[in-house]
Amino acid sequence: MYQFKPSTSLCLAAATCAAALVAPLGAHAQAAYPNRAVELIAQQPPGSQSEKISRIWAECAARELGQPVVVINKPGANGVVATNFLKNQPADGYTIMTVGMSQMTITPYVYKKLPYDVEKDFDGVAVLSTSPLMLVASTQSGIKKLSDISAYAAKQPGGVNFGSPGKGSPAHLLTAAVAHHLKAEGTHVPFVGESAGAIALTGGQIDIMTLTSGTAGPLIKDGRIVALSVYTEAREKAFADVPTIVELTGSKDLARPGWLALVVKAGTPPAVLKRLSEVTTNCVRSDAGYRKNLETVHVSPIESTPADVKAWTDRYSAVFRPIITRLGLAE
Repeated sequence: MYQFKPSTSLCLAAATCAAALVAPLGAHAQAAYPNRAVELIAQQPPGSQSEKISRIWAECAARELGQPVVVINKPGANGVVATNFLKNQPADGYTIMTVGMSQMTITPYVYKKLPYDVEKDFDGVAVLSTSPLMLVASTQSGIKKLSDISAYAAKQPGGVNFGSPGKGSPAHLLTAAVAHHLKAEGTHVPFVGESAGAIALTGGQIDIMTLTSGTAGPLIKDGRIVALSVYTEAREKAFADVPTIVELTGSKDLARPGWLALVVKAGTPPAVLKRLSEVTTNCVRSDAGYRKNLETVHVSPIESTPADVKAWTDRYSAVFRPIITRLGLAE
């Protein structure tokens, strides 16, 4: 019986053909991001402005990506818990996170021993939004305007009690800077998230606090807290009767609107970064519902690139780091 024996040349040709077939399939598999659900880590508790922004982005991104984007809350230690969690996940784009200016520009200089390195551990995707921050007071304190803080603090043991979503948060740093400017004694009271602090403020357990405009707005409207100032250079349209921090203190360094960015673990494939960046751009440009939903929580969507995350981080760090040193907040 005749027995077929393939020649070496045929074997090589077959192997070459097989490789040619496999290579496109492998390349296609790598390009098919995402082929399953993406987890978006929110570093603040439910109800906070940043968490609301995270869910609004996730809803739009899911439509763009064709896969669910599931928001996972990991509050604690002013975002350190969530940030350290992301650091320990695979760099594949299936675990991403929204971070505020606190985690990128303040916390690294407040804590000497931090479990993450902003420069080395994360890659920026986009700056999602910006929003004004507001200094407000409890109605029980009797503080009606910024200049009242000094007199009030002088009469209280430990001075004025001011809350924040956690040590090293923008709220902590900015309120401490205002108290320092007014030469008012103050006691910092950290909370796990902004919502908990806002509840304490309306209940009179603390005297003043810096809040995001999305949280402060409804409470001001209902007369449950008193607006003292907006941390901007120009007055905000939604709060036209509230003076800016520049008007009251003359310091432009304190005019720092809040912002939220999207980051991934360092080493995430460039194609994934590009896809997530495109998704964000499409949401801003083409999704009217996305823009409207952000407006309801008093934030403005912006178009940006991955490089903008570092640019914003560097710009804010240059302002906050000297303030941290001057106030002696590092530990």
